[in-house]
Amino acid sequence: MGIRIIKTALAVLAAIYLSTALQLHSPNSAGLLAILGVDVTKKKSLRTSFQRIAASLVGLLFAAGLFWALGFHVWVIGLFILCLYPVLSRLNLKEGVVTSSVVMFHVYAAGQLSADMMLNEVALLLLGLGTATLINLLYMPSEDKQLTELRGQVEELFSRIFKEIGMSLRDTAYVWSGIELIEAEDVLAAAQKAAHRFSENSLRSGGTMWSVYFYMRKQQLESIEHMMQLVSQVYETLPHGASLASVFEELSRDVKVPYYTGRSEKRLSELEQEFKCMPLPASREEFEVRSALLQLMVELQSYLAVAKKEKRPLPERSS
Repeated sequence: MGIRIIKTALAVLAAIYLSTALQLHSPNSAGLLAILGVDVTKKKSLRTSFQRIAASLVGLLFAAGLFWALGFHVWVIGLFILCLYPVLSRLNLKEGVVTSSVVMFHVYAAGQLSADMMLNEVALLLLGLGTATLINLLYMPSEDKQLTELRGQVEELFSRIFKEIGMSLRDTAYVWSGIELIEAEDVLAAAQKAAHRFSENSLRSGGTMWSVYFYMRKQQLESIEHMMQLVSQVYETLPHGASLASVFEELSRDVKVPYYTGRSEKRLSELEQEFKCMPLPASREEFEVRSALLQLMVELQSYLAVAKKEKRPLPERSS
């Protein structure tokens, strides 16, 4: 917010000084337009500036036509609003409602129509909104440091979750509060907002990399929540559970690696073959627990499929 105030002040001063230097009529109006032009992100600033300039030009033509045909009366202002605002809405130029109104009041205050007056209004528009847009593009706080920190927090929380799952599978008497799940949801929500701002402030290719990363983590968190429901059904400690716990313990380390190692996927595939060679359940309880473990393996495969798709492949070692 502090940076935006500073940029707004600079844009206002620049717009007024430039308008004065060019000897435009009512240069302070350029400062007013500059206030409206400073926005929260670079892409949004470009979009809204285009909409405001386009809407204001349309509004200038509307105002000139109405005042020329009907005269400079107050009731014509109401007619201007009734006619123009629906048109701007249909043209997807709603962001320019205020600036087009400012232009209309300038025409009304002038009380006459002339080419110089019309050109003056266009120049004020371009200077006010153009200056604000330029200053907005020159500097925008970087989100990289915050996003890197949020990625570290998410990975650490995922690592702790997998360790807790492994401990729960090794010992069904172990009690876990699950607080890491709630924390992960909160951190991911903040990270996705920050990633969206990063994308909106990036005018180069690759601006969506953080959005893609945190979208992947959001998908994986949903998969983890499904896993937790299955872990709650494992009410008896079995060798199968201890074997699967080793996969989660391996995953607690792999989740912090920036590329896809494939170790957990390989171990899970080996474990699946081992389970097929084991004797059939000896009791209903064992059957229920082993069924939950098999479903847990399927959910874990879904989690790994997302990681395999979105993460970089394991770099090849040079010989």
